[in-house]
Amino acid sequence: MHDFHGHFWGMHFIWWAVWIILIIWIFASPFKIPYQSSKKDSPLDILKKRFAKGEISKEEFLEAKKALNAEN
Repeated sequence: MHDFHGHFWGMHFIWWAVWIILIIWIFASPFKIPYQSSKKDSPLDILKKRFAKGEISKEEFLEAKKALNAEN
């Protein structure tokens, strides 16, 4: 008779490797998570968003934009 135990454990190891690679790939792949920015917004981006939401007036936006540009 043949002993297939070695072959079984070889395939068992390959399946574990496939699952580990798949799990690492899922968690390491870049994907957008809602309400979480993938990159850090610049101060000007934040200012533009606040203006677009109506949190600040046009005058406040222009004043803050001028102050941000003066820093650069």
